[in-house]
Amino acid sequence: MTKVYVGMSGGVDSSLTAALLKEQGYDVTGVYMKNWTKDLPGMKCPWADDLADAKRVAVQLGIDFKVFDFENEYKHKVVDYMIDEYKAGRTPNPDIMCNQEVKFKIFLETALEDGADLIATGHYARAEDGVLKMATDTNKDQTYFLYRVTGAALKKTLFPLGEYTKPTVRDMAKARGLFTAGKKDSQGICFVGKVGIREFLSQYVEQVPGEIIDKKSGKTLGHHDGAIFYTLGQRHGLDLGGGLPYYVVGKDMGKNEVYVTTDLNDETLWKDTVQLKAVHWINDAPAAGVYTIRIRHRATLTNADLSFDESRAKLTIHDQQRAIASGQSVVIYRDDVCLGGGIVL
Repeated sequence: MTKVYVGMSGGVDSSLTAALLKEQGYDVTGVYMKNWTKDLPGMKCPWADDLADAKRVAVQLGIDFKVFDFENEYKHKVVDYMIDEYKAGRTPNPDIMCNQEVKFKIFLETALEDGADLIATGHYARAEDGVLKMATDTNKDQTYFLYRVTGAALKKTLFPLGEYTKPTVRDMAKARGLFTAGKKDSQGICFVGKVGIREFLSQYVEQVPGEIIDKKSGKTLGHHDGAIFYTLGQRHGLDLGGGLPYYVVGKDMGKNEVYVTTDLNDETLWKDTVQLKAVHWINDAPAAGVYTIRIRHRATLTNADLSFDESRAKLTIHDQQRAIASGQSVVIYRDDVCLGGGIVL
């Protein structure tokens, strides 16, 4: 019997994943990845509750259950990376790094060493012989977050929810009486809980007040508590008040200044070419040509010409895209296949 270790987070998606695999005849073991246990001021980390929920579902299903402690690796590979990127003035995506370094690397390796044949998660995606494809539910599709996983890892991975919509998953969980059927989806940083980036970063970086400056006039319009907390295109949190809304169009980390404008057509906000570094292909690198790309999770797919310059990739986007920030990921597709992508220079 094929032995599958299911990453169980205590949510409905991973709970149903375990239930479906057991029904399909797999020898299922549930695994809770203990990646973060630290409370933040005014915000209790939900790890203990999530662990208890995952354990309850495992008992319901009559499957073995284990806890893998990856807290040190998560801090080093995901949290430290995120903090360093923000300090450099970039906008990283910690969930993408978590998938690359923890779920589909450390978890996979540990599971295989422990006797598993395969791993499974509750991601909305499809994997077919090492090829990553979009989920049937395009609204919930999570391939954007999975583009840095390897084809070799995907050959050892099952995504049982890839064919279902989220409402169907809820209904299937309720029909099976799963303890987590009505549990709300988690929000915030991967594994950390319902906490925003600003609140999280505030625990690790000093808040240094600085000026918010009108890009056109050079006038100081207000003050902020740290340029690190702002990203390109941001509108909320500026507290400038009155008149037209202002948008962040740049920042100087050395001077700790944030630059804004009311001009939605400002050239800084719109891009039709993007250089990508740290390019990763799930399998073989594609040839130069026209592909569809996604510049952020849930952004509309748009066409772009892909070309290469040494270790970097260049995208010439057919329709200008708004607020593509340095440090974020652009993911590249051919039809419903996720090929890979890179990080905006």
